[in-house]
Amino acid sequence: MLLDSLLVPEAIVRPKSFVGLMALYESNYLRLLRLIPEIERLDGCFRSRVAGACDLHVEILERCRYTVTLGMTYHFECEDGTLADPDMKVRAYLDGRLAEVMSIRGADRHTELRRPARAHRRELDERWKRNVVLNKWLEYLTDQGHLLLEY
Repeated sequence: MLLDSLLVPEAIVRPKSFVGLMALYESNYLRLLRLIPEIERLDGCFRSRVAGACDLHVEILERCRYTVTLGMTYHFECEDGTLADPDMKVRAYLDGRLAEVMSIRGADRHTELRRPARAHRRELDERWKRNVVLNKWLEYLTDQGHLLLEY
């Protein structure tokens, strides 16, 4: 069995293709399970603390028979109060073993997440971009040592 850490979703299939997007969703799910092994059982709000890293805040927003929707963010103190960034809404499809980003609030603040505006932006391009960000962030969180478990 291949280790997910050895999978590079962008290299498996043609980037921005539908098949590539599904491979990315599968990779996101596997990475999410590493971060939240008990995702099927958890409910409520959680914080993961790792020395020298930002606290990760996760909230279960909705739980259905086959899906779990959660919010994931860091909280930063600023002069206007608390800033949640990145502020992602992620849906995990438990039966299909897939995870996709439903939205990222504030993503346009960061130059590395921007793309030149196009007159006819395709939904597939948007979904690809959001989910590559989730995939890389999940990898980073796991590398930092974050782990959410029910206490």
